[in-house]
Amino acid sequence: MAKSQRLFLIDGSSYIYRAYFAIRHLSNSKGFSCNAVLGFTKMLLKVIRDHNPDQLAVIYDAKGPTFRKEIYSEYKANRSKMPDDLVPQIQIIKDVVAGFNLVSIERQGFEADDIIATLARQKSAEGIDVTVVTGDKDLMQVVNERVQLLDTMKDKISGLAEVAERFGGTPDKVIEVQALAGDSSDNVPGVPGIGEKTAKALIQEFGTVENLLANIDQVKGKKRQENLHTFADQARLSRELVTLID
Repeated sequence: MAKSQRLFLIDGSSYIYRAYFAIRHLSNSKGFSCNAVLGFTKMLLKVIRDHNPDQLAVIYDAKGPTFRKEIYSEYKANRSKMPDDLVPQIQIIKDVVAGFNLVSIERQGFEADDIIATLARQKSAEGIDVTVVTGDKDLMQVVNERVQLLDTMKDKISGLAEVAERFGGTPDKVIEVQALAGDSSDNVPGVPGIGEKTAKALIQEFGTVENLLANIDQVKGKKRQENLHTFADQARLSRELVTLID
């Protein structure tokens, strides 16, 4: 039997930032900052050298607002603007990717995570083994028997077992837990007083956010019941924000 094709999807925008902050204050002889370029290129070479994928694509966030910003104006509002010395490095990194003759993808109105999720679902359904190169826990929701995550900076692979360990169940529970716990990095509000550990326990007990909200009277703790009543719509909004769409 022939081996399955292996597709690697690199979370480009996320890795550009990670490379920038991993290597600080590096510039060439002309004073041009090149820390992100170096870090990203080293990551790309490592993936190609260590894994030799059959197919590889780099996915970026497109400029401009996304549909999440339209439904929640405070989405990612807590983030600082891009550092000035990173801005000119972005195009150089894209040129490096093009120089390797690799596919680059970005789509107006959608985040890289949504595009990655769509491709991972489509290609895995076609029998292709997909590895998503990212450090973003949001993408744990797309893990399946043919989709895994690879964090090259931590040399860590996350599959179904790792998703179950962190979120207490199958990948479809990731959005349920995040809807309650929120996500401070993206300014997703969640429900006050509920962190990831508590959210995990609640979803293990009730299965989904909607079932939890329909049975608030069965939740332990008066204050937690009050918060779930008060912030029920916020939990639903948060669930919509963290769900990666096709």
